[in-house]
Amino acid sequence: ILGSLCCRMAAWDLTVTVEDLGPDAPPIQISVTSELHIGGVILKLVEKTNLKKDWSDHALWWEQKQQWLLRTGWTLDKCGVHADARLVFTPQHKPLRLGLPNGVTLKMRACFSSSAFRTVMGICRVLSSVQALYDGMPAHFADSPKTEAVYKMLSVSLPSPAPEAIAKLYRPASVVDKTHIHTRWLNSSRSLMQQGIRENDKLWLRFKYYTFHDMDPKYDAVRLTQLYEQARWAILLEDIDCTEEEMMLFGALQYHIGKLSLSQDMVSSCQGMDDLESALKSLEVKMVGDSNSTDTLENMTAPELNDYLKIFRPKRLTLKGYKQYWCKFQDTSISYYKSSEDRYGEPIQQLNLKGCEVAPDVSVAGQKFCIRLLIPAPEGMNEIYLRCENQYSQWMAACKLASKGLMLLDSSYQNEVKNIQTFLAMQRSNSAGPAAQTDESINTHSLVSPRYHKKYKPKQLTPRILEAYQNVAQLSLTSAILKFLQIWQALPDFGISYFMVRFKGSRKDEVLGITNNRLIRIDLGIGDVVKTWRYNNMRQWNVNWDIRQVAIEFDGNINIAFTCVNADCKVVHEYIGGYIFMSTRSRQQSDTLNEELFHKLTGGHEAL
Repeated sequence: ILGSLCCRMAAWDLTVTVEDLGPDAPPIQISVTSELHIGGVILKLVEKTNLKKDWSDHALWWEQKQQWLLRTGWTLDKCGVHADARLVFTPQHKPLRLGLPNGVTLKMRACFSSSAFRTVMGICRVLSSVQALYDGMPAHFADSPKTEAVYKMLSVSLPSPAPEAIAKLYRPASVVDKTHIHTRWLNSSRSLMQQGIRENDKLWLRFKYYTFHDMDPKYDAVRLTQLYEQARWAILLEDIDCTEEEMMLFGALQYHIGKLSLSQDMVSSCQGMDDLESALKSLEVKMVGDSNSTDTLENMTAPELNDYLKIFRPKRLTLKGYKQYWCKFQDTSISYYKSSEDRYGEPIQQLNLKGCEVAPDVSVAGQKFCIRLLIPAPEGMNEIYLRCENQYSQWMAACKLASKGLMLLDSSYQNEVKNIQTFLAMQRSNSAGPAAQTDESINTHSLVSPRYHKKYKPKQLTPRILEAYQNVAQLSLTSAILKFLQIWQALPDFGISYFMVRFKGSRKDEVLGITNNRLIRIDLGIGDVVKTWRYNNMRQWNVNWDIRQVAIEFDGNINIAFTCVNADCKVVHEYIGGYIFMSTRSRQQSDTLNEELFHKLTGGHEAL
């Protein structure tokens, strides 16, 4: 024992590169013992450099192990550092180029030693999340005209680039392309340095989880603008599909937002936001989990929803199209009968919509109001179309709520109906006043996606966009942005992140879609949804890190397992855990961010 103790106390040379001495300076050698703590190593280094400066941000980076030595009280022996270790004494905060959703690239200092989760929190705090306002902006941006200009660049929508520049931007051509995009998220549990990010590298800052917590227009002008820009480019670059009528409305809203952004200065755009909390609450994602219908069940009467609907099942081997039935909505199910006289007897069939996929199939101009349902079944998903002659908004709202397990009694039902009606009204032609049919300044390439430029000439698109513009021209800047986000969130493919996986027992690659409330299995051959599983039916999930397999157990003894084909298993695990973490957060201002819980839910073994 004495012999090994003497050996550990023996001095040996440690080689450390000090970045501040310049790239050509030789490494410094210091004499150490295994019992010397990291803080003592740093002290010896600082003394040997003879540089008089603030070293408080510096730390030791272990090159071979790709890890920081941040526990200054730990000894070299406890850290496992021996004479062959190559250490670098370097600042923990380094410059980073940050690409924002609106196309602006900022150069700012970021922490390279904390987890990416904490580093992003720090970046976002600097950009917008400061509650103390000065003259309508976070106080730290009011220091000088230069910083005020930066704030304006972040909080006001910028003019679109030229058509040639837009044409060069990457557009996913298929769902497979989208799976490649979503593999590139950084690991939230590890630092930037651990993930190969170096000084002055460029990273993209994006909203990852489509659950937007505590968005308040009064304080979050930057966050709201950047979310709008992310949504806008997702539509323009065809990352998410929409109908032709929806595209014209999106184009009109962009045109309106662009005009207001140019005409309004930064401060005035922040005025009049106090009354917008109600508008913001109508955003669907903010409402998920907010409403609780059980509290008021005793005092309320469920709304009645009965009517003749036309039903069509495209997968059935029949030449018949839509057939009319008397339909009754109750709880989360639709029962249909041959006629209203039969409604007291047994229904022909009852469609349970819990866990189903709901999408609109609407043409306002063509007076076509249909609802596409993909309903879970043991063999996969049954496809059914409902055609409404009346009350389309009520039926659509009921189907959307039922898919989440909510009934017509739920407090969000009337809000949902109102949102759908508003959206439809915006797509109708405005014949009240003469619309300007031409505008020389309008750049249709920046307002609609390439698909519509192939289909129509600019002189055909301009009057259609301006016609839709008549329906939104009275909206304030923030109301227009909120309306754009609300319609974006109503799109069938909103908020889906795609991953290529191989399900256990299957011989082919498939696509797994992950959203804020469910997992979706998509058949690559036909591109259709095969199965949907909701998080609120999830009992447990775990990862076998050796074979990189995710296994999930749902209610009803339903078990699924899959391996990731082109993404790190941690990325998928982090998506599922991250959405479950988001669902645990309350809407109270006092709700502090529980970072430990986030890492437990997303980090697996790395969090332990």
